[in-house]
Amino acid sequence: MSSQPTTSYFANLNELVIHFRTLLDSKKYVLLFAYNGTGKTRLSGAFKDLGKQANTETGISTADTLYYNAFTEDLFTWDNDLEGDTNRYLNINRNSRFFDGLRELEMESRIRRFLRRYADFDFSIDYENWTISFSREVRIDDATEKIENIKVSRGEENIFVWCFFLAVIQLVVDQEQAYSWVKYVYIDDPISSLDDNNAIAVASHLAQLLKSQDEIKVVISSHHSLFFNVIYNEFKKTKGKDYFLSKNKETGEFSIQDTGDTPFFNHVALIKELSKAANTGRLYTYHFNILRNILEKAASFHGFKDFTECIKPDEDDEEGVIFARYVNILSHGNYSLFEPKEMLDDNKEVFRKILQGYMESYRFNPELFNEESRIE
Repeated sequence: MSSQPTTSYFANLNELVIHFRTLLDSKKYVLLFAYNGTGKTRLSGAFKDLGKQANTETGISTADTLYYNAFTEDLFTWDNDLEGDTNRYLNINRNSRFFDGLRELEMESRIRRFLRRYADFDFSIDYENWTISFSREVRIDDATEKIENIKVSRGEENIFVWCFFLAVIQLVVDQEQAYSWVKYVYIDDPISSLDDNNAIAVASHLAQLLKSQDEIKVVISSHHSLFFNVIYNEFKKTKGKDYFLSKNKETGEFSIQDTGDTPFFNHVALIKELSKAANTGRLYTYHFNILRNILEKAASFHGFKDFTECIKPDEDDEEGVIFARYVNILSHGNYSLFEPKEMLDDNKEVFRKILQGYMESYRFNPELFNEESRIE
């Protein structure tokens, strides 16, 4: 068996899109990891454009791809009421198929289902004027007051658009007639403007939604290693392909490397994330989820029955029982997107000991870890 990873080359984006569409005839998803500047967003646009077909009789163009990328947010534009600074709202591009059946399908309640997980503001859709206004309840003394027509932050706006998209995906999964045209869902960097701490929640919620159906084919691309690895592990039992996408800047040629041929591609990336978090002190409870995943993979690779076999004994816990309980308890939970729970100092210390012990027992190339990601 060759140790060289399988790599395929494509002269241009169109060839790559055709390859992915052909691949999805037999696979449920394609997952891409690529650095910024590789052409991920242009690839999503090319994938969508190839699915457009013009009716020769009516001249109306039809599509088969629901996609989310950096340009999706452009479907919403702010009217900031610069003169009065009182009526602030988002304008909706009513001509986009993204908004099919907006009023009939009661989108407000569908969006709120997702938004309440992530944010503390509310919204209202004006179906006559195609606008969205925002509000927030604030505590004043002993009473709660609702502030209308607020201007949400850029990050909150991104979250709202993302929740809007999730609500549309749910309609696709539920096979609503208004979205019966959707054959593919293409998602490019959904957390590009969000904090690293949000990757776990976004990836997990997205994966659970998409795994619940079998009809729609999915492409997800990201430059965010933590997000990629969470999605990878969520989808690992699903029939699909995982690739590392790169581009030759001199020739313009694209290549995809099958990460399934390099089993530690995801493993090492996760360890680097944990090492960086441990060294900087920015440790949150969800990091125990990632640590457990790493320990489980190592246990399977080395033939152990349980991940606890990969926890290095400590002088304060020679049998590893206490450390195992920490991992078991703290690796379960539902974590809020904007309010990730930071570990207590004692838990941070235990986390560092477990991770350090693992890295000492199963040695990795130290050159993979820069100064910021080395555990002190």
